[in-house]
Amino acid sequence: MLKIWGGKAGGYCDGVSRRSFLQIGGLAMGGVALPQLLRAEDAAGIRDSHKGVVMIYLGGGPSHQDMYDIKEDAPADYRGEFSAIATSVPGVRLCEHMPRVAANMEKFAVVRSVVGSEGDHSSYQCLTGRQMREKPQPSGGWPELGAILAKAMPRAAQGAPPYISMMGSRSGGGYLGASHQSFSPSGKGMSDMKLGDITLNRLEDRKGLLEGFDQLRRDVDSKGLMEGVDRFNQQAFEVITSNRLADALSTSKADPRDVERYNKVGDSRARNNGDLTRFLTARRLIQAGARCVTLSFGGWDTHERNFTTLSRQLPALDHGVTCLVEDLHQCGLGDDVSVVVWGEFGRTPKVNRGAGRDHWPRVMGALLAGGGMKTGQAIGATDRLGGEAASRAVHVEEIFATLYHNCGIDVRSTTLTDLSGRPQYLVTPGRMPMRELV
Repeated sequence: MLKIWGGKAGGYCDGVSRRSFLQIGGLAMGGVALPQLLRAEDAAGIRDSHKGVVMIYLGGGPSHQDMYDIKEDAPADYRGEFSAIATSVPGVRLCEHMPRVAANMEKFAVVRSVVGSEGDHSSYQCLTGRQMREKPQPSGGWPELGAILAKAMPRAAQGAPPYISMMGSRSGGGYLGASHQSFSPSGKGMSDMKLGDITLNRLEDRKGLLEGFDQLRRDVDSKGLMEGVDRFNQQAFEVITSNRLADALSTSKADPRDVERYNKVGDSRARNNGDLTRFLTARRLIQAGARCVTLSFGGWDTHERNFTTLSRQLPALDHGVTCLVEDLHQCGLGDDVSVVVWGEFGRTPKVNRGAGRDHWPRVMGALLAGGGMKTGQAIGATDRLGGEAASRAVHVEEIFATLYHNCGIDVRSTTLTDLSGRPQYLVTPGRMPMRELV
């Protein structure tokens, strides 16, 4: 952990009153030193690339048959209240409350027959691709998608952590360790990136002093264990002194026209209008060098008033996701960055007495974009009532395999070592990238 002394008064994070300091290393990553994270990422070499993933988690379990798979010919108590509209792709129809995705359907792929859900109210499976009750578990537990990308891929740019979560974490780095846990851009993570009253010149002076101590330690280190310390501490120093990450996280640094565009939802009923800048932030973080950005767009547990809730939720989601995907294409990242939108399970085919739909893990939907995928299609189908996968059942792990493939990772040959020294495949052997998309 690199600590640089600063202003006249203040305190440590342990509450002890001493002179203030700038701490380079914690960055909301479980207290693990940032140099350790950078060392792990650098093992594969550094190159310039924007390959990455943005995951939009719809917490609560969105109603698949009221979004991507409206059963227009089903009985009224199954069909629901929404109508389907045509899209830019002939033969593919979506919910009337998703007009922007519909108009840009050539940039999206809908998967209507996702199976393998564990059925829990948890982001765990969406983040790891694995089930919490899966046995056996590797020593250390399953890592999240972003942790694996941080480990398996080279760093994209100086000054940005590879895995940034705006939704929290369930398993973190898993068997890869806390050094690959997500960075959370709030609370202590943001305060660690601020220099406060410390000028860059003063910071450089203190950095020089630390380098002097490192040199002394290296001179007396008979085993050479200090080799390379300066290089990784230098990278940690760059995160603090560079504006790359802090600027990407600050909407005040964004183009005001972009902020207005993301928040300007045409449907007056749209909910969460003020939160749509998180989609803009996700794009800016990817541009800043992040490999994986996850964000939550919650409120989908619609046991009651399903259609009233969705009539507010869907227009906002439709607008935010479309702005994000359009921006990625305009920025030249449409073939590099994959976007996945999904929740933990689907909803019951039959509408209940409270005008809601209950939990339904047998099948759910997902929306994909970017990553060089063959978009402009709907994959799979459910039965007449939307309760079972009738054709081309797509397992959750197939979507993970596709995301890894899009990032240049071969799931057939790539393994990572767990805490017991055993090699672990990224997905269950036999789960392959979706042939329809790659």
